[in-house]
Order: sequence, then structure tokens, then C-alpha cells
Amino acid sequence: MEVILLEKMRNLGALGEKVKVKPGFARNYLVPKGKAVYATKDNLAKVEARRAELEKIAAEKLQATEVRQQAINALEPIVIPAKAGEEGKLFGSIGTRDIVAALSKTGVTIEKREVRLPEGALRMIGEYNIEIELEGDLVATIKVNIINEG
Repeated sequence: MEVILLEKMRNLGALGEKVKVKPGFARNYLVPKGKAVYATKDNLAKVEARRAELEKIAAEKLQATEVRQQAINALEPIVIPAKAGEEGKLFGSIGTRDIVAALSKTGVTIEKREVRLPEGALRMIGEYNIEIELEGDLVATIKVNIINEG
């Protein structure tokens, strides 16, 4: 199924681009969320007519995201206390939910889906660089320091 994107989407395409996606993805996510419209001649003409407005909205969103990125990059290392054994192995793990909760205490709000843990949950004491994927292609980095609670 072909759709026309109304905003830039990572791994999919740019604003105004016609892309081929699975019907369920278009029907259940892209169209209801206002991120795309079905690729018909009428919709193509409407998107071209609204292109300047859509680009202005995208630029404003990008500017707000850049401010958010700078705020996240300027943060001090986040300290998360956790129970651990003698060798530094945690009893349990530190996941995205724990990182989001620790960041919210500093006054910065992020969503769980923005936190990237490519190697899975953190299971050892130490300092880690965590990437926060913001909208567009912007990535912010925070330092998370896991310390022994006891």
C-alpha cells in the first residue's frame, strides 16, 4: 500500500515522499496519527498545496527538539543506586523505565521509547553512555552511573 508522508520519519522517508508500507501499518498507525495519507491523486495535490505549511511545522518541531537535545546533553551524570553483589553484578537490572524515572527527577522528560539500550538492560555497576533518540535524526547522550546501594 502506498502512502504520502506528512512528516519526516526515521527509516521510512521524508515529508511529502510517497512510500510503500504494509497495509496494517498504514491503516492502524500512520493514517490515524496524522503522519501520512493514502496515495491518491487528490491527496497528492492536497499535500503539494500544503507543503509550505507542513515544512514550517516540521522546522518548528526540529527547533524545539534541538533545544531539548541541548538540555539533555548538558545534564550531569545521572546516579542510580541499585543493590549489587560483591563482584558488581546487580540483583536485577536497570532498564529504560529506571532511566526515564531518574531523568524525570532532574526535570527533563523523555519517553521510554526514546531510550536506546542496544545491549539490553544494564546488569553491572559502572558508568554507561546512553543514547536518547529524539525526533528526526537527533540523538542526545547522557551518562548513567550505577552505584551499589548497600
